[in-house]
Amino acid sequence: MKRSVHSYTRQAGFSLIELLVVLTIIALLGAVVGPQVIKQLGSAKSDVARMQIEDFGAALDLYYLDNGRYPSSEEGLSALISPPGDAAEWSGPYLKKKNIPKDAWGNEFHYASPGQNGPYDLYSYGADNVSGGDGDAKDVVSWE
Repeated sequence: MKRSVHSYTRQAGFSLIELLVVLTIIALLGAVVGPQVIKQLGSAKSDVARMQIEDFGAALDLYYLDNGRYPSSEEGLSALISPPGDAAEWSGPYLKKKNIPKDAWGNEFHYASPGQNGPYDLYSYGADNVSGGDGDAKDVVSWE
């Protein structure tokens, strides 16, 4: 039995209606799933900032064990990488990196010692880099 060329071409592709149905389904899925993915991304950055603060906390505790004090506000977190002038027992660097890492949003961490909430306060202001906020802009702090 001989088939015509015409019968093969009719079965080879998709119709315009089938393509429109698939594109509509993809658009609906994007509308439903997209906001959830973006929400999880913002939450992930807050989690990264929280873990960075915990790493800084461990390094600050090692500094304290060696020097009997935490770095002052003036010395800042850079005392974890290079010795300040009056730290005779400094045995760092206390961080693996040669630079002080920035928070998950690319901003500097804020450090104060003595702190208002403990021996030191270490915090990130979140996505907006302004004190306070909700969601992605919520502050990430060492004392909570």
